[in-house]
Amino acid sequence: MKTATLLYRESSWIQERNTDGLEYHKAQLVIGFGSAELIKNSNLYEDIRERFPRAELCLCSTAGEIFDKGVFEEALSLVAVQFSSAQVQTVSTTIDAFSSSFDAGVFLIDALPKENLKWVFVLSDGGKVNGSELVRGLKHSHTQDVLISGGLAGDGTNFNQTYVGLNEVPKPGVIVAIGFYGEHLQLSHGSVGGWESFGMEREVTKARKNILFKIDGKKALDLYKTYLGKYAFELPSAALLFPLALKVSNTEQPIVRTILSINEKNQSMTFAGDIPEGSKVRFMKANFDRLVEAASDAASQCVSLREGKPKLAFLISCVGRKMVLGNRIDEEIEAVSEIFNHQTVLTGFYSYGEIAPMRPFAPCELHNQTMTITGITELV
Repeated sequence: MKTATLLYRESSWIQERNTDGLEYHKAQLVIGFGSAELIKNSNLYEDIRERFPRAELCLCSTAGEIFDKGVFEEALSLVAVQFSSAQVQTVSTTIDAFSSSFDAGVFLIDALPKENLKWVFVLSDGGKVNGSELVRGLKHSHTQDVLISGGLAGDGTNFNQTYVGLNEVPKPGVIVAIGFYGEHLQLSHGSVGGWESFGMEREVTKARKNILFKIDGKKALDLYKTYLGKYAFELPSAALLFPLALKVSNTEQPIVRTILSINEKNQSMTFAGDIPEGSKVRFMKANFDRLVEAASDAASQCVSLREGKPKLAFLISCVGRKMVLGNRIDEEIEAVSEIFNHQTVLTGFYSYGEIAPMRPFAPCELHNQTMTITGITELV
């Protein structure tokens, strides 16, 4: 397995890492994460296609690009891969072709051949697609030992249009699934939030998809403001500092949910993921050091799962974490690199939602405010 990474910024390719001596015309797969303006640039797309003429080419817009141990904006982080024996197959669709995001997820997972399938990497539009429903569709026929991970495209902090494309200039509404096949592929993954829960556990008593109306029979926004105290006056921006821990059942670990907006009129809150009625919730708060430690913990999960450092790791973290950490954002990438002993090639992006299992090779879940890592190595 050979890899090469490139970084495009300010109208030129400013960095290239190709210690494996990958010949670009032999690359089987190229994945790029970049700002919306760069991703939809047809001239840049043609440049990439000319460099990697035989590769399956997938591009995704972001809320921040990860390259090596740094986080960039208004850039394009590109990784090219050539396997020794493994193969990739790809499928894409648009959300407009289906009546629901669930149906789109079912289509994508069913369209990939299942023999020797090891990993499905999903990159989805982050605005038009309901991430919770997409994930439910992706795991409707979950096969043990087949890893599903990925993320929802971003648009910086604009929360406007996002773009994804497979072998074409990216467009809004597109969802791509990349299947990785081969007996010699070794995969690992990790997913940790690092937020601290506080207050008592409560029950969601009224909700509709990702809109929360009542907790324990009380208006959700009123209750939320009570917990925030002085920070209530800084809503909705303060909501990034206080996400929600969600448990659908008592046996599951909590999933973090980001608050996107509030509605003073009906006292509701809209989240970046569904909040089912009957689920249990607790409020959470940010601890800067713990967020960075969580990134380290996610990398440690990868190492413990396979007892080794992956050759290549895809890091998908949340735009909310990026906004909270601010100028400390590079620290969570550096923390991951340290766990991997600086031996692993790092790429990835900041997203509007992260897709990863909670437990080793379990069905995937939609996360917010979480560092997720997928590691891949080809054994020879």
